[in-house]
Amino acid sequence: MAAVLPTLAVVLSVLVALSDLYARRIPNTWLAAALVLAIAAGLLQWIVGTSAPLWPSMPGLAVGLITMLPFYAIRVMGAGDVKFFATLGFLLGTNVLLPIWIIACLLTGVHAVIVLVFRMPRLAYAPGVTQARQRLHAWPLWQRAMHARQGRMGLPHGTYLGIAAILMVLHPELLHWGQP
Repeated sequence: MAAVLPTLAVVLSVLVALSDLYARRIPNTWLAAALVLAIAAGLLQWIVGTSAPLWPSMPGLAVGLITMLPFYAIRVMGAGDVKFFATLGFLLGTNVLLPIWIIACLLTGVHAVIVLVFRMPRLAYAPGVTQARQRLHAWPLWQRAMHARQGRMGLPHGTYLGIAAILMVLHPELLHWGQP
């Protein structure tokens, strides 16, 4: 069981990161499928007697959901981000939620600063920036992404949650950073 849930979290994180970056969307079906697979794997291992039941994962789900709901309520975060964070809590446990949240918020903050800098009047209309923007907007992948977003705006926080989750799974020693 120890390897199943982190592996599932990494696969889900890759899918969510790409989807949120491209279409600013986190499909509920992926989150539900990950939860169902995690529960099924846990039940199977519990039935054959190789692990304890999944009850320890429930606090991660609850903490992930409860801590992010206020951000959704004040409209600074999408519902998909909240559900994804809760799902990560179920898959990885409560002990990694704070580091995931911190890393994701830092990455989202860097993204926001870059967006704001490029919107500054002095830089926004600089010849090189204007040409780069025109080339980007003419790129077929950019046009498909804009169509896929269907007007959804905002930063891809789910992408950064996914990156942070992958980082925590691949480098669990980061949980103990700064501790003797």
